[in-house]
Parts: sequence; structure tokens; C-alpha cells
Amino acid sequence: MDKQRDFVLRTIEERGIKFIRLWFTDVVGTLKSVAIAPAEVEGAFTEGLGFDGSAIEGLTRTFESDLLAHPDPTTFQTLPWRGDVDPTARMFCDITTPDGQPAVADPRNVLKRTLEKAADRGFTFYTHPEIEFYLLKSSKYGENGPEPVDSAGYFDNVPGGTAHDFRRRSVRMLEDLGISVEFSHHEAGPGQNEIDLRYADALTTADNIMTFRTVIKEVAIEQGVYATFMPKPFSDHPGSGMHTHMSLFEGDANAFFEAGAQYQLSKVGRQFIAGLLKHAPEITAVTNQFVNSYKRLWGGDEAPSIVCWGHNNRSALIRVPLYKPNKGQSARIEYRAIDSAANPYLSYSLMLAAGLKGIEEGYELPEEAEDNVWSLSDTERRALGYHQLPASLDHAIQYLEESELVAETLGEQVFNYVLMNKRKEWREYRTQVTPFELRNNLEIL
Repeated sequence: MDKQRDFVLRTIEERGIKFIRLWFTDVVGTLKSVAIAPAEVEGAFTEGLGFDGSAIEGLTRTFESDLLAHPDPTTFQTLPWRGDVDPTARMFCDITTPDGQPAVADPRNVLKRTLEKAADRGFTFYTHPEIEFYLLKSSKYGENGPEPVDSAGYFDNVPGGTAHDFRRRSVRMLEDLGISVEFSHHEAGPGQNEIDLRYADALTTADNIMTFRTVIKEVAIEQGVYATFMPKPFSDHPGSGMHTHMSLFEGDANAFFEAGAQYQLSKVGRQFIAGLLKHAPEITAVTNQFVNSYKRLWGGDEAPSIVCWGHNNRSALIRVPLYKPNKGQSARIEYRAIDSAANPYLSYSLMLAAGLKGIEEGYELPEEAEDNVWSLSDTERRALGYHQLPASLDHAIQYLEESELVAETLGEQVFNYVLMNKRKEWREYRTQVTPFELRNNLEIL
């Protein structure tokens, strides 16, 4: 770590960095930033930077508000969108109390704790997100709602189009930040795009997602458009998900791979899926944390709302992708419910905890879904033993309230804050009178 700190200090001097932004997130997953001068960096490394934690959503209570942000030197990167004018860099921070203890409500620390539990069992957790978002002409909207930048569709090539130039610029900027991109393409909705990040350990991935959102927003501003990660901005177009591929490794060996097993999926892999399936309803208030998230889950367009798994079945909540011959290291599963607005630190903590619970308790994996579950009736689904994800944020809160797994994984303070925050959002949502009600009821009642 000392070598890494020396590298950071040397780089700041050699590149003439003028500002260093210290980044962390609140419990909702909003990025927070404070800029310090180069002369303050060494002190931040040794002592941390003090701030009022009670002013940050869910981070601490007023009577214990003093917190310290400790920059992680391994996350140091210059910010390419700043250019040569006042060059700026960033580092993610770990949050502690004044006595040096990890802040219990720091989302990054929640993920670190969960990863340590996995490490105690010999596992490293890797993730690979496919992040969808919409490009709009503006953040403003009129009677017809938001206006997308194009009318293109899935995998469409739009020569000279806004989205084409946007993705090229974004990918180049992400690569400059050390974030490897696997794919980028136009998605199914007008103005909808997807960029897939390469596999990395879950903490690196979560940091990369927070950086990714900032890059996308910055490039949009640069190009005179607006980017949104809102789960469902259009009622008649697909929502934006963040399908996440995941696997556990034991050393250099993929713990999900077993040669000769069905779908080359090991017992550990099957138990991990079983854990995710069993606890999926409980974690949905975190992986799909907004009222609007449920418009995506239940709005059709291939969103996963039924708790089941399948081999390469895109209608299932959990998909086991096609096995690549001679590539056992690529064995993985894909969780399809999580949306692009989730807090990645808390979501990945809960997804990992649910899978580990399946391994610890030896959960049995139910039969796979071979049919398109979207085409089945409710009666047929019940007959097959398929349950549903929560139908609304209110429904998800009810599952969350009763979940020992979520309470244990998040810790008491984060758990209570998430509950309080989501209850408040639901109260505010259910008291509104919507255009739908006025349109359908005002004149005839």
C-alpha cells in the first residue's frame, strides 16, 4: 500500500494534477465527491479527511456524525473529461469513524465485509455487468414525455448518429480510466444503449459502475444530450436493466465449473443459484430500489418477474449461459432482475450473500424452466411451482422487513435506513393523483 501511495503522490506531481476528488457513495448509491489540493493528499492517506456524515443520506446518525474518508490509492485515476485544463484525478474512499473503525453504513464497507465472508470460505466473487441506459435530447419533457435521441432498435448501426458517436467517445474514456469494455451497442428502445464491462472482482466492478455512470453523464453533457439510468422512462419501450454475470473462484479454478455435469454446472454453482432463487424476493427492494423499478419488472419487454432459472432461457430470472467448449473458466450465471439504478455495493453484497446461503445450507436447485415463462398463465406458473418477484415497491418492502439475510448482510444501520427511505418513497408515491386516474375517472365518475 505504501508503494501505491508513493506512486499516487509521484504521479500527481509529474502530471501536474491540480485537484483530487475523493469519491464515496451514500446508501441510495448517489456518488459523493470532495476535491482536495495536491498538498492535502498525503495527510488524507495518513489521517483521512474529516466530514459531517449526518449530512449524507443514511451514512450516520446526528449524534455520531464525525466521519473520516480514507482514499484508496489503488483506485487512483486521472479524469479524462477534465482534459489539460486543471487536470483532475479521483480516488474512491473507505469511510471510518474517528477511532479507525469501518463506518457500518458505508456501502463500500458492506460489500467488503461480504467479500471477506466469501474469502473465509475460499471464494473470490467475480461480476460482469451489462448496463443499459437511455439517451434523451434533454432532461426536460413535455406532454409526450421524454424525447429519445433516435428511433433506432436492437444492434442497429446508425452511421453518424448521436448514439454511435456517444458510445465510441464513452468507451474510449472508460478505457482511459482503466475500465475494460467488452461490448457496446444500441439496445431495443429508441435512444437506448448498452455497454458491457469486462469481468472483475465485485469490489472493482462496483467502483467501475459508479465511475461508468459519471462518465456517461459527462459525455452526454459534452455532446449536448442527456443520459438517464431511470429503470423505465417510457411506458411503451423496454426498461433499462443491469444484467449481471457472476461466478465464484477458488484460487484460479472456477467453482461453478464441473466437466461432465449438466450444463457443466458444479454442485456449488447449483446451490448458489438455489440461494439466489430462494432469497430473490427479499433482496429486490435493494436490487430494484425505486417505485419506477417495478414498472420495468412488470412492464413486459423481456423483464424477469418470475422466480425461476433456465439454461440460456432469457425469460428466466437466472440464466445459465451456453457453455463454451474448452473454456471452463467462463462458466457463470446471469441474474437478470437488477436494474441500472441500483446501488452496486449493496446489491452485489446481497446477491453474493444469497448465493453463499444456498451453499452453506445445501439448498436444492428446483427443476429448470424450459418454456418461455412469459407465455404461461398464472395458473400454469403456480402448477409448476414458480413464484413471482414483488409486484411493487410496497410489496418488496414487506419481503425486506422480514428478511434475516438482508438485515445480517447490510447491518442494522443500513438495513433500517433502507427501510425508512423506501417506506417514505412509497408513502409519497401512493398519495399522488396520476394522469392515468384523471384520464380514466374524472369525466365518468
